[in-house]
Amino acid sequence: MNTPKPFAMLRAAWEPLACRLCILALHHPVLARALCAAAMAAISLLAGCAALPGDVQRVASQARTDVEDSALARIAAASLPGLDGAMAEATGVSGVSGVRLLPGGDQAFDARIALVQAARHTVDAQYYVVAGDASGRQFLRELRDAAARGVRVRLLVDDLYAGGDDEMLAGLAAHANVEVRVFNPLPVRSGGVRTRVLLSLHEIGRVNRRMHNKLFIADNSFAITGGRNVADEYFGRSKPANFIDMDALLAGPAVRALSASFDAFWNGPLSYPFEAIAAGQRPTPARARERFAELVRDLGRFVPPSNELDALGRGPVGAQLARGLVELVPARVRVVADAMVQGPFASDAGESIRNAGDAGEPQGREGAVMAANLDLFRAARSEVLVVSPYFVPMPRMIEALAHASREGASVSVMTNSLATTDEPLVHYGYARYRSALLQMGAALYELMPASEPHPAWSDTENGRGSLGRLHAKLAVVDRRWFYVGSMNMDRRSAHCNTELGLIVDSPALAGELADLIRRARVPASFAVSEAPRRGGLQWSFLRDGRRWVLHREPESNWAQRLRWSMLSLVVDEDFL
Repeated sequence: MNTPKPFAMLRAAWEPLACRLCILALHHPVLARALCAAAMAAISLLAGCAALPGDVQRVASQARTDVEDSALARIAAASLPGLDGAMAEATGVSGVSGVRLLPGGDQAFDARIALVQAARHTVDAQYYVVAGDASGRQFLRELRDAAARGVRVRLLVDDLYAGGDDEMLAGLAAHANVEVRVFNPLPVRSGGVRTRVLLSLHEIGRVNRRMHNKLFIADNSFAITGGRNVADEYFGRSKPANFIDMDALLAGPAVRALSASFDAFWNGPLSYPFEAIAAGQRPTPARARERFAELVRDLGRFVPPSNELDALGRGPVGAQLARGLVELVPARVRVVADAMVQGPFASDAGESIRNAGDAGEPQGREGAVMAANLDLFRAARSEVLVVSPYFVPMPRMIEALAHASREGASVSVMTNSLATTDEPLVHYGYARYRSALLQMGAALYELMPASEPHPAWSDTENGRGSLGRLHAKLAVVDRRWFYVGSMNMDRRSAHCNTELGLIVDSPALAGELADLIRRARVPASFAVSEAPRRGGLQWSFLRDGRRWVLHREPESNWAQRLRWSMLSLVVDEDFL
């Protein structure tokens, strides 16, 4: 049930007090943590009897395989550049999928909308965030319209940021052929994210498990996965700031493996039908549908991007679907997904990469996605290029990168600078490891704020006047293998979140991706190194043909640096 209204003012007083207690006694970490724990326990009591409903009825469902009559199935078959059956049998090569990278936000959104509109049988969508902005509402409207055509729609959303979108989710769920589920709901539905988390601390062990996966599947024929949630800032449509991100579009055996991952989450014990958790505040189905129509009515129709080529020289997916042939590159794809609760869930499509382990239990505490990446790094012989917006390496990651360096591989890490990150506390978690990474021979790059429009891999640099923030999660090894997915290279992704990713064996795509990073992102980044005479670190960059060197954290003041560095001392790195 919801927290009783008489507690609202008391709650409002306790929340800032708890935050202040958490930064007291910074010179006495044990005392500080004890104070935090006591304050949080007191706040959680205000949740009263808030708890998840018991005896929830979940009707199991699976991805459909009888989709041969779908236009998308025919287009996927025509677009697959793999070997035909006779050649596969003769050469012993099978399981080849078709892959296309989606660097541009406008084309990534177009691909999702075009696939929804072309679907005939099923649409499955699994996201950490589906926002209530224009992109989120347009996406949900297309799901509703697909359901009206008879398409079965399954939408699974993590509950952390879904609390404020109950009206939209209730409206979508009220339509025929649509089912909405939320992952690992917080016991309190009202209030902002901070309030809901504070009032859920009595279940913190469960609540801390978040579903960070991003997955979209149409007719079990095409799939999109990668780093993008469904919100304006992921598709170059937000004025203040946009994320520089990357998705992959797939057809072939990898899609079936991704569908198996979706089904495992959809039918699992932490996925709750929306009706079960919002039963006490739901309008009638008719009113919910009316309200949904009101929320999406004034958006206007989605306008596909022009036929301009993206940063990799490819045209919009929607236009290619309309022509009946999508430009894909043949590759062996390994799909790796963390389990909903514990232990890995991994699925292989085609052959696994050299020395990258199998689909069994990963070593250590990491989930399957992190374990696969660590094995990939250890297998490197010439180059490791890591791109992650939030980079807080654990000892096993440092060891894996150091092993690659000892074997003769050049190691480069690219992340956000303090000036571009949206998570300053995470940045200071990363900052502790800069010297160690440099000493083992790694090259460090931190994304600079964009000062002028210039070509890049996303719309954030195409003259729209918004800050570009790195959000892509990538790794390229030996210009043959690459990782793309939802997992940040940090401890939260390794230990707390569920993640989804691809390990792709394709020299063509890996080389293309490495070249794009070197061409578009390295010149737009600070190169971090040790100052040769002064000691400490320095940040160098090129501007107007000149090389500039800074000797302190770029675009920050002492108060900001002090605040975030002190806060980072009392937050466990697993929670960053």
